[in-house]
Amino acid sequence: MAICACVGANMMCPFGTAPATLVANSQTTVLGPSGPLATIMDNKPGANVPTFGMCNNPANPATVRPPPVFFTPAPCVPNTSAPWMPGSSTVLIGGFPALNNSSTLMCAWGGVISMTNPGQTSVMVP
Repeated sequence: MAICACVGANMMCPFGTAPATLVANSQTTVLGPSGPLATIMDNKPGANVPTFGMCNNPANPATVRPPPVFFTPAPCVPNTSAPWMPGSSTVLIGGFPALNNSSTLMCAWGGVISMTNPGQTSVMVP
């Protein structure tokens, strides 16, 4: 059983320099012990997924500089367009699969964002 993620869940990108806190606002009717439960649609850059500090991925066009400096970390600006995957296979919240602690989110710059803390520990989903 996975743990359902909620508002305040902590996430990390392997190319970021700092963790970020999930803003779960895709639905407001199903509440967990810490606030609204998250769905796979809580994937919007800035609105749901804030910055991870600085981006250290050379695939990010903002990190590439002309000679003599070829690589310089740049401020992280998440570029997520697809929903979190896989989400819960059996629990829907507001018509979307519930987000759980094993879900990941792809950034177009190559990072795979994952949960480090789902924000609560009592609501489990299969």
